[in-house]
Amino acid sequence: MTPAAGTGATADWYRHFGTVDAPGNSACYADWSLQIAEDAALLERLDRWPHAKRQPLLLLAAARYAGATTGPYPQFRAFLDAHWDEVSRTVLARSTQTNEAGRCATLLPSLARIAEAEDRPLALLEVGASAGLSLFPDRYGYEFVDGGALKRLDPPDAAPGSYPVLRCDTKGPVPLPHKVPEVVWRAGIDLNPLDVNNPDDVAWLEALVWPEQDFRRERLRQAIAVARATPPRLVAGDLNEHLVSLADQAPPEAALVVFHSAVMAYLNADGRERFRDTIALLAADLGCHWISNEGHMVIVQPDGSSVVPEMDEARLRGRFLVMEDGVPVAAAGPHGQSLEWLEGAG
Repeated sequence: MTPAAGTGATADWYRHFGTVDAPGNSACYADWSLQIAEDAALLERLDRWPHAKRQPLLLLAAARYAGATTGPYPQFRAFLDAHWDEVSRTVLARSTQTNEAGRCATLLPSLARIAEAEDRPLALLEVGASAGLSLFPDRYGYEFVDGGALKRLDPPDAAPGSYPVLRCDTKGPVPLPHKVPEVVWRAGIDLNPLDVNNPDDVAWLEALVWPEQDFRRERLRQAIAVARATPPRLVAGDLNEHLVSLADQAPPEAALVVFHSAVMAYLNADGRERFRDTIALLAADLGCHWISNEGHMVIVQPDGSSVVPEMDEARLRGRFLVMEDGVPVAAAGPHGQSLEWLEGAG
């Protein structure tokens, strides 16, 4: 029997995306998601996919990767009917590897604090690295805005226009750095690393950018150009299987930082516990630092577990929680557009 429209976990997922995540970012995605939440026939199709594959952004990106354009929901729904096999293949083969360089703006204060405290350059290791674009915080420019005050940082020895400039609205006692920290080693782990020189992978990265956000698409292209100039080392595989061996390759003269954004949601409770145990081991053995940038409930887990420790949901609604070595320090816009430093966070 077909379930009633608007009922079930998948419907709730799309309804949440359409009322919390998409508004203010994409009117198109907000509308499509809310209408999908009431579309019993489409929900029945989605429920045939594995749990994690029902994620709203994954379906919407797969449809746009196949050629769907913005417009009224009936037009989008007709496109899905006509291209369902192609969309389904993409959903099952790919994942939401959003490689938003803008998140470097919300990571930079933490990275700079580590570099200053250690008085040495950084070695960066990103888990869930996608194409590795977040491994270049030293190659991007920044504009931090607090009300009417603006602080601009640019990468040293880089020609104007050769790098993206990441704008971030700040609030609270954000420890803004005086300069971009030096990075001497960078590497990443991903189940399926994306290649910035592969047109299909680049097309997928562009499909993951929300429709109305042309500035993010242009920023992505500039970040890809930076990565193409000096491609980072990306290791394919499970992050828990490769983390220790890759961390051991970081140069000892640099401060090692393991970081991630919107990744822990894809691990079950056991996988996250194993990751935290490994981080503790690396901290003890190598003096490793850990920066986490995760949503409170990015993806509802089948086992009911949370992505990050519980915090006031109203304050985090639609945002990520930035943590340094397991301690919450800030609430951040999911695409790096804002950073609110928590009082007493050091």
